[in-house]
Amino acid sequence: VRTRLEELDDLEEGSQKELLNLTQQDYMNRIEELNQSLKDAWSSDQKVKALKIVIQVKRMYLFLFLFFFPDNFSPESVNDTAKETCLNWFFKIASIRELIPRFYVEAAILKCNKFLSKMGISECLPRLTSMIRGIGDPLVAVYARAYLCRVGMEVAPQLKESLNKNFFDFLLTFKQIHGDTVQNQLIVQCVEIPLYLTLYSPAIDWILQCIAYRAPEVLLTEMMERCKKLGNNALLLNSVMSAFRAEFIAARSMDFIGMIKECDESGFPKHLLFRSLGLNLALADPPENDRLQILNEAWKVITKLKNPQDYINCAEVWVEYTCRHFKKREVNTVLADIIKHMTPDRAFEDAYPQLQSIIQKVITYIYDFSLLFSVEKFLPFLDMFQKENVRVEVCKCIMESFIKHQQESTKDPVILNALLHICKTMHDSVNALTLEDEKRMLAALINGFIKMVSFGRDFEQQLSFYVEARSMFCNLEPVLVQLIHSVNQLAMETRKVMKGNHSRKTAAFVRACVAFCFITIPSLSSIFTRLNLYLHSGQVALANQCLSQADAFFKAAVSLVPEVPKMISIDGKMRPSDAFLLEFLCNFFSTLLVVPDHPEQGVLFLVRGLLNVIQDYTWEDNSDDKVRIYTNVLHLLSAMTQETYIYHVDKVDSNDTLYGGDSKFLAEINKLCETVIAQILDHLKTLGKEETLKRQSQLALYLFNTILAHGDLRNNKLNQLSVNLWNLAQKHGFADTKTMVKTLEYIRRRSKQPEMSHFADLALRLPLQSRT
Repeated sequence: VRTRLEELDDLEEGSQKELLNLTQQDYMNRIEELNQSLKDAWSSDQKVKALKIVIQVKRMYLFLFLFFFPDNFSPESVNDTAKETCLNWFFKIASIRELIPRFYVEAAILKCNKFLSKMGISECLPRLTSMIRGIGDPLVAVYARAYLCRVGMEVAPQLKESLNKNFFDFLLTFKQIHGDTVQNQLIVQCVEIPLYLTLYSPAIDWILQCIAYRAPEVLLTEMMERCKKLGNNALLLNSVMSAFRAEFIAARSMDFIGMIKECDESGFPKHLLFRSLGLNLALADPPENDRLQILNEAWKVITKLKNPQDYINCAEVWVEYTCRHFKKREVNTVLADIIKHMTPDRAFEDAYPQLQSIIQKVITYIYDFSLLFSVEKFLPFLDMFQKENVRVEVCKCIMESFIKHQQESTKDPVILNALLHICKTMHDSVNALTLEDEKRMLAALINGFIKMVSFGRDFEQQLSFYVEARSMFCNLEPVLVQLIHSVNQLAMETRKVMKGNHSRKTAAFVRACVAFCFITIPSLSSIFTRLNLYLHSGQVALANQCLSQADAFFKAAVSLVPEVPKMISIDGKMRPSDAFLLEFLCNFFSTLLVVPDHPEQGVLFLVRGLLNVIQDYTWEDNSDDKVRIYTNVLHLLSAMTQETYIYHVDKVDSNDTLYGGDSKFLAEINKLCETVIAQILDHLKTLGKEETLKRQSQLALYLFNTILAHGDLRNNKLNQLSVNLWNLAQKHGFADTKTMVKTLEYIRRRSKQPEMSHFADLALRLPLQSRT
């Protein structure tokens, strides 16, 4: 039966929560919708659904009468029948014999007094407040007052006097707690008085929060005076400090300390009062002249606490006050005291959350890391974090602060040693079970530190730091990548300082930088990261006239290409690698233009080696990337035939200078071009099947444009090849006519330029067919 009733109570058609923001017309529309749903459910024999709708409509009407009042509502808007019904219910409630049920039921529907009289609520609140005086149990009574304050704030927040009266009535009856009746009951129930008093705190806190809401400062003075009359009751004093604005409490800090001293500690510990005061002082500043005395008075009490948990709960709050208003000497004293209390019996193991909070507060206020690490007890404080996951979180927190606040690079040995230790701690936490996101986060923090380290012109010391960092952070690949980039940058800075003219010493130094990169790159797992770093490092070596080292990088890149897998993981998903390989090779070709041939390796040895690798690489059957790469090789070979290359590396003689347009060199390039074009044409022939004709057309036009841009069309064979490619591109009707029209217009414009008359002949030989 209970399950069935719960089923009916589960309103599938809507919720009362949906009614809170509806207008009167929305209510009417919703009722009409439910009326139609009720008819449909009944006619389709869905009796349970029909009953649910009836229950919902009933609750909607109840909700409407209890809670929905227009802005211009007045008792005159209510008809006599509704008034009579409402008054009848209040009379029924008044006839309840038991005080507590009668009080709570009337308080629950207090808002309904608006049906009867404009002054109904303001008249009922004082009466209900007085009713609570009849409740004998002070604990029950204080929660009744808390509930009445809650209802009063909801229905008539402007009636502050009722709130004050509730609190003052509570103060008058508070002495009941120490009376024989309550004390005897506590003995029977085996409840200690300190524990019993904590049961009052939520209710008192709520009442005082209601009273203190937008209250003037003078009200706090009145509350403090009443607390003094009660002998500075600790429970009440704590609630006062929790309820009123922090600015008001902070301004009277010394007064509160004086009251705390006079409190009886048997029922409510003084350290909790100091904790509450400290929470306020974390939000607002006390008078400047009182700050040191406040700290001394508070710490006298805190440092005497024997229970480690009580101590750390209080110390955690006052650390922020100390960091906020004092310098490193006071902060160091506080940290030393915490270490002294939390080290015996390894008490720190039960206080990691509080200790983490303390670290966070310290680095929030002391973000000058040269100052932070000069605090003698800061690093010993870190030693208390012996649980690995907690220690790592603390290290991450410190590094995040460093990266956020450190504006300038540093070489301070104190900072470097401390942060290297912290970064090493993070690095050593990585294992086979560490998530990739966590690895990325740790690597980003370590990289942020590495970027901020600078020894200025002492480049050798900078390189030594990078070497040390490589040995310490070898398990995080992004850190190794950053170190390679940093060392390459160091080599280029050296070149900049020397204006490209290396001395014997700087030449040896940049070779050491190049060697660092060459021995580090193979340790990386990502093949495209290795390829790009080989290329980038080779470019740096070339710029620093380290020609043999540059060749070594480029050879390593060439030998690595066959190892590129068909699929690679990107953001956790497997994707084809062809596009990435194509992009890398295009960048590689751009570099190879300025790389001079090795005197012992023969003409274009790197280009030939790369072409052999491309030829042997197993490409996807439905991919044209191989042809696109070969076409880009033609761009490179065309640029190599020029008398002067379009760009150079300073102080490096490229092949245009080495060969000086030698006919044998040009003949080698032409042979290579013929071989490459033959490979492309063979591929175009394989695309002659019906399902690949579109690809054939696109590639033919792509090769035509390459010849047009880079070839010498006065060569009859090349000229005829371009015509054949043009015809092939539009042979089967797959050509992009718009593109071909623009291409033809370009050829005709070129033909009007000096020494370009052969373009006119070419234009006549290129027919343009309409697309079917």
